[in-house]
Amino acid sequence: MAKLLKGKDVVGLLNEDLINRVNDLNSKGIVPTLGILRVGERPDDLSYERGAIKKCQQVGVQVQVTELPADVSSEDFFDTLEKLNKDINIHGILMFRPLPKHIDGEKARASLNAAKDVDGCTDLSLAGVFTNTDLGFAPCTAEAAMEILKYYGIELSGKKVAVIGRSLVIGRPVAMMLMHENATVTICHTRTKDIPSITKEADIVVVATGKMESVGKEYLREGQTVIDVGINWNDEKNKLCGDVIFDEVESIVDSITPVPGGVGGVTTSILVKHVVEAAERTIS
Repeated sequence: MAKLLKGKDVVGLLNEDLINRVNDLNSKGIVPTLGILRVGERPDDLSYERGAIKKCQQVGVQVQVTELPADVSSEDFFDTLEKLNKDINIHGILMFRPLPKHIDGEKARASLNAAKDVDGCTDLSLAGVFTNTDLGFAPCTAEAAMEILKYYGIELSGKKVAVIGRSLVIGRPVAMMLMHENATVTICHTRTKDIPSITKEADIVVVATGKMESVGKEYLREGQTVIDVGINWNDEKNKLCGDVIFDEVESIVDSITPVPGGVGGVTTSILVKHVVEAAERTIS
């Protein structure tokens, strides 16, 4: 049976550190605050919002929710975003996407102040990931995967890593972050031929296909570490599941993140960590 790389212990350590940092900021008269900008009431947005608020409350980070109607005008949306950008009491902004079709999503992403981009979606934040510098913040899911590997002491330097998926949310940024730790990384995607032959050669496999239970035992071998970043609802099984067929591969690989209970919970904690870091940067 594989060792389960559970997110709960990682979150506990992060929270302990964040509580101390928030207390230090409070002593300097600074209350780290997350501004949430949400358009409409998409169920997945509301679910993530509840989780983010809960995580913020656990460490003393304040939250200000700005809810706009789904039919808000483009002008009003961008006016609201600019107010959040300029509000010195808001240190980080979580802007839920995708936005309604009548609002230019790319313009919104470009309009977000990178210094407050705690979700890591702006071009400047992504540039920071590629250059390994503090320009904005890394995408939360990518950083969560790295935190799990770090917490469980999984060696990266000199190791072969296969990343399945090339999105800007996880695939490409996590590949860059792994290379900063001196791993040798191969990115696989929909046009990659014979992906199993590549993943079986890897020491670590990061699965971010975006497709429920799309990676089974034929992709993996004994001794590997698997980071499954997928979160999908399986109607047939009436439960959450990942991009990996867990029941097939658990008996094969050395260690694996469960779904739920793995990367997802750490991702929200990374968001809160970024808010605290953004607040710290205002005095550094």
